Amino acid sequence: MVLNFLSPSLSRLGLWASVVILMVIVLKLFSLLLRRQKLARAMDSFPGPPTHWLFGHALEIQKLGSLDKVVSWAQQFPHAHPLWFGQFVGFLNIYEPDYAKAVYSRGDPKAADVYDFFLQWIGKGLLVLDGPKWFQHRKLLTPGFHYDVLKPYVAIFAESTRMMLDKWEKKASENKSFDIFCDVGHMALDTLMKCTFGKGDSGLGHRDNSYYLAVSDLTLLMQQRIDSFQYHNDFIYWLTPHGRRFLRACKIAHDHTDEVIRQRKAALQDEKEQKKIQQRRHLDFLDILLGARDESGIKLSDADLRAEVDTFMFEGHDTTTSGISWFLYCMALYPEHQQLCREEVRGILGDKDCFQWDDLAKMTYLTMCIKECFRLYPPVPQVYRQLNKPVTFVDGRSLPAGSLISLHIYALHRNSTVWPDPEVFDPLRFSPENAAGRHPFAFMPFSAGPRNCIGQQFAMNEMKVVTALCLLRFEFSLDPSKMPIKVPQLILRSKNGIHLFLKPLASRSGK
Repeated sequence: MVLNFLSPSLSRLGLWASVVILMVIVLKLFSLLLRRQKLARAMDSFPGPPTHWLFGHALEIQKLGSLDKVVSWAQQFPHAHPLWFGQFVGFLNIYEPDYAKAVYSRGDPKAADVYDFFLQWIGKGLLVLDGPKWFQHRKLLTPGFHYDVLKPYVAIFAESTRMMLDKWEKKASENKSFDIFCDVGHMALDTLMKCTFGKGDSGLGHRDNSYYLAVSDLTLLMQQRIDSFQYHNDFIYWLTPHGRRFLRACKIAHDHTDEVIRQRKAALQDEKEQKKIQQRRHLDFLDILLGARDESGIKLSDADLRAEVDTFMFEGHDTTTSGISWFLYCMALYPEHQQLCREEVRGILGDKDCFQWDDLAKMTYLTMCIKECFRLYPPVPQVYRQLNKPVTFVDGRSLPAGSLISLHIYALHRNSTVWPDPEVFDPLRFSPENAAGRHPFAFMPFSAGPRNCIGQQFAMNEMKVVTALCLLRFEFSLDPSKMPIKVPQLILRSKNGIHLFLKPLASRSGK
């Protein structure tokens, strides 16, 4: 009797639920169509390559060789063209210095369509913040990258590099090429752990190693999510094994950061521990964050502390890995430049056992080679903004507020109207006399304008120390059977790794 009574009620409830779900889907589809119409209308004056009826340009972008495909589009459509990821997310893809200046000299926020995927892991740190809170955080964090803070890091860079080079010594003895990318990644993360959390010479403990594995996993999972349209919806993503793995890795990373912050705060309450911290040879990034105050005496909250630490770990790990790996590839590809760099750093090191802070400014040819490598192989090949006010470009064309912008750094750096013979590796492009008259937005490996990379000096110092020690210890050459295949992910990677032959050099330098 009760079942007979409930049966019609349950049926009606199921019907109503179906109607509500259908209405939500219809409303969502309607809002997406309106958004597409608005984005398409905004880009009416910008011709571009043909689009797929469903995927837009996504299929072309996901193919191997897509970076050079965009360069060919840039030659066909000067300044900019529309770039559609599916039918509902459309960016104006720009790759010309004056266009870059029109947008990146302002403080427009990051495009939520891309950067909201980062929030679950890194929270609202400098990468994704905008407005007054971004300005407050930027001001609080800037002292952490002052040269007085960066000076002692030279020894940390060298220490982590030597551990990697010792490992390479064993691999090189097998007389086979090997992929350097993973080892460089481990070294870069080891360095960051020491600079961020103050980990000592004894290496990383079990908990630290779990954190290292979680960070490595998160960067891979985030890229896979961006590449897979079916994972763009949060509700669907968190139900998948991929999404649950992402949440588990987030928990490990967050628990580690929270525990380190808790321990450091507790230590600061203890006078003896406080003296130990003050007597250390250097302050780490966390020390500086914990001591940061604005004009009103307000400090960062625990959530803000975690967000900035996680952001620094994310941004400083993979980008440096990419930069160092592609630089060593360039050195193997152009042995004449490799030898000139080696001779320079040998002369600078002289009879000393290790590089000092003042030595970095003397590495002029090495620096030019690093910059030329950044031009051809930018660690972050593409970045995105959402306009918070209209913009008018140098040729009179304009976009309204709300429009999405993609700055294609890879195409900008190979723009033949800016860079003569753009495919040629020529470090002298960055000599003082050649760089003097260049457009300030022609070379943007660290972005540009008010939202440029706050850690660029840290990154350049690390690049110099690591690459100098590598060149002193080994001669690098190509494996013609395993040439790298460029793939644009969150950073510029190689689909098959970067395989090089390493020949140990008979010298104490770099030991």
